[in-house]
Amino acid sequence: MPVRVERGLSVRQIQGEVTVLRPGGAAPAAIGNSLTAVGDGLRTGARSSAVLAVDTDVGFLDVSERTELRISALEMASDGGRITHLDVSQGQVRTRLRHFTHEGSEFEIQTPGGISGVRGTEFGVSVQGDGKTGIATLTGAVDTTAAGQTVGVPAGFQNLMRPGEPPTQPVPLRDDPGLEYERQVVLENNTRYVILTGRVDPVNTVFVDSVPQIVDRQGEFRLKRLATARLRVEVLVITPLGRQEVHAIYLL
Repeated sequence: MPVRVERGLSVRQIQGEVTVLRPGGAAPAAIGNSLTAVGDGLRTGARSSAVLAVDTDVGFLDVSERTELRISALEMASDGGRITHLDVSQGQVRTRLRHFTHEGSEFEIQTPGGISGVRGTEFGVSVQGDGKTGIATLTGAVDTTAAGQTVGVPAGFQNLMRPGEPPTQPVPLRDDPGLEYERQVVLENNTRYVILTGRVDPVNTVFVDSVPQIVDRQGEFRLKRLATARLRVEVLVITPLGRQEVHAIYLL
């Protein structure tokens, strides 16, 4: 008799506010919860995270804060390979997958920016508020596909996918959550404002006081605040591989 293969994702670790999503509703996550059907998923809140096991022996997903993912395909190939497609609409996920032994195996992550497909590797994706997706490959190789074009991202490289555009050519991996910034005080209608211009690696996601920011092609974002005494903001920068750093900045 053929051996029955358990398919799906299971919750192995949780920290903070983590929610299991079902087509019919949602509930707080618990260790051991299984996601076994198309439409099942997971959502993490601020300062929260989770670790999911892929099937029984394929690998793990490290899910960062403010992330939402759902299963879009969970099938078996004719040669016994396992086909897993996930939709990540926002946030950051790092995969740690063993090398696939069947030609028919597939593991893909779909984001608003495009598709990242692998055959066993360690890589990460970060999805920004406008759908722009950063991909970083630590080991193995990833194929990024968008706008009808596919670009390979080998180990030690990263690239970007922007909605409606082909993937960018890969550049050396940085995995750098650093931040450079400038402050400027301006006067508008007799009211003083502070403008913060920040610069990060364009593949990173950025939150200011828990609010996601739009990062442009050069990695810049801008923030405008009413100038008040001891004005302070917290800038959270997260790389596609999940490395993060909080930058506390006094604007005045």
